Amino acid sequence: MSDQPAPTDTTRLPLDPAAADAVRAYAARTRASADQFAAVLEDIATHGLPSVETSTPWEDLRERTLTRLASQRPAIA
Repeated sequence: MSDQPAPTDTTRLPLDPAAADAVRAYAARTRASADQFAAVLEDIATHGLPSVETSTPWEDLRERTLTRLASQRPAIA
């Protein structure tokens, strides 16, 4: 810890409009993701875990995700 006192100036520096819009968009995406995650947890709490037979193995999910990401990446000649 520093022996220096904390600065007392609490004024904030405003963001330019484009940066403020970007921060708001990020907040909205984060909030939507958190809401979706919370809904899944609530479903598990209410109904229990899904059966293994009806679940997708994580290896399949990984391969799908890697394939999707590879298709979005521009090819290098």
